Amino acid sequence: MTQEDKQLLLQDLCARLPYGVKGIITYDTSTTTFTVEGIDNNVLHLSDAEECYAEDFKLYLRPMSSMTKEEKKIQKDYIYHFSGNSLPDYEGDFVFEDEVHEYIDWLLSKHFDYRNLIEKGLALDAPEGMYETK
Repeated sequence: MTQEDKQLLLQDLCARLPYGVKGIITYDTSTTTFTVEGIDNNVLHLSDAEECYAEDFKLYLRPMSSMTKEEKKIQKDYIYHFSGNSLPDYEGDFVFEDEVHEYIDWLLSKHFDYRNLIEKGLALDAPEGMYETK
């Protein structure tokens, strides 16, 4: 893992802490899923009192392509709000304004991989229903 990838992973994990991000320890031969409960430097504190280094953890994220129709509508509402005029088709680009943090928080809370961590091999595609709330 490059230093840039490690930095990106740590930044992403820190932003996701309030939303209960889940993943697995990659050097562990079991398939136990852990929730990240905290981070100190490069050490992740996981559920069940486990700890590991960030580079040994693969978080589960939802690809942007997994958005439901309802989520796509919410996303388009955010994009429309930021653009202030016509609603562009989502192609990965939109107009950033001061309130963009609300959109990013929404993406984080829904566990979407808006930074392409799955594609970079830094995260795993979340199993369907993993992050559903009751």
